[in-house]
Amino acid sequence: MVKAIFFDIDGTLISFKTHKIPQSTMQALQKLHKKGVKLFICTGRPPTDIKFLTDELHDLFNGYITLNGQYCYDTDNHIIHEQWLDKNDLQILTDYLKDKDIACGFIELDYFYFNLRNQYLVDLDKTLGSTAPERIIDDMGRIQEHKTYQLNLFLTEKDAQPVLDMLPNCRAVRWCPLFADIIPKEGGKSTGIKAILDYYNIDIADCMAFGDGGNDKEMLEFAAIGIAMGNADDDVKAIADYVTDDVDSDGILKALQHFKLL
Repeated sequence: MVKAIFFDIDGTLISFKTHKIPQSTMQALQKLHKKGVKLFICTGRPPTDIKFLTDELHDLFNGYITLNGQYCYDTDNHIIHEQWLDKNDLQILTDYLKDKDIACGFIELDYFYFNLRNQYLVDLDKTLGSTAPERIIDDMGRIQEHKTYQLNLFLTEKDAQPVLDMLPNCRAVRWCPLFADIIPKEGGKSTGIKAILDYYNIDIADCMAFGDGGNDKEMLEFAAIGIAMGNADDDVKAIADYVTDDVDSDGILKALQHFKLL
């Protein structure tokens, strides 16, 4: 029996084409909520970047896994789990980035800044449209005085690997070819899901997850039922228990109907 469902945001709940939640998805979420199924956001975005969503759907969701599992909380803002990046690794990275045209986003709990803005960042904002966050340029020296939960390193997978090799306490997950999310080695969406399930005393056998990006793969593998959206990459679909239609073709509703949850 499915008691909890975890949803990625970009490309899963929200369309990359319209930058909105399809009406069929909204109606499905409302019906699940009325049935008593606990609903959770599970995203790589920080809490400040999902306000547009939580303002609209706050009454439907029971909790939020943000920053790829590094900061998890319920609707009363009770912290369920948090984890941040190693400061020694951050110092190594910032020393490396000096005088290089490599954009990197530094994500604190309530502040998101970049060392510089380049074409990679411009291209990403075109993809995200109206859901793109404000891009603030600030001093990387903040890493010493503030907790940094995640990085957005704007390099291709090939070019990012030598940088990752310098950061022994970090690993990368990727949902977009333009950048990698750099998180603690022990972190990830599955870590966040486990913390949420423990908090609500829900068995892993009773949970379902929806996703489309590379950073969703471990989430789909961890959940009892992992569902890949039709717009997901082939490697994500390959590890899913079920592949539904894409976000713009009522994929979430169709999957829920397939599993007879609606």
